[in-house]
Amino acid sequence: MNIPFLDNWLRRRSGEEEQQEPGGSHGAARERDPEHAAAVTELLSECELLRARAAQAGIELDDSPASLTALDQVPPRWRDDPEELPWLGNDAGLYLGTVIVRTVPGAHWHIWPGGQPVVRLASGREIRVVDSGLDWAVTGAPELSQVYAEAAEA
Repeated sequence: MNIPFLDNWLRRRSGEEEQQEPGGSHGAARERDPEHAAAVTELLSECELLRARAAQAGIELDDSPASLTALDQVPPRWRDDPEELPWLGNDAGLYLGTVIVRTVPGAHWHIWPGGQPVVRLASGREIRVVDSGLDWAVTGAPELSQVYAEAAEA
């Protein structure tokens, strides 16, 4: 899912003008700025719908890998609501990314120029967490805990 307002929100918050690096990616210096990184993580970690559905299932989303395993075990009742499905999948992907960013050393959010948030690992590998979350919501695979384990090993 693209989040086109994200760059504008971050610029207003930091008082910076948009800077493009050669090749079209947004300023890598901003990504390394701890305040900028914290603001992005805070914004993307909200996942309100997923947190509400998890609470209904008795699961606390505490941004831990164990919470991903717990989510994988929840019966997929959201599949009965085609309007909610993409929103829940988006939230699942953002939550997966939040857990990775908060627990895997060197992992951080990267926003592609089109607004697509991905998690960039210390190795440089990018994980399209929103796509993984959507796949999980629709089919149950890959499991969120599996994607996390692969990121933690990289």
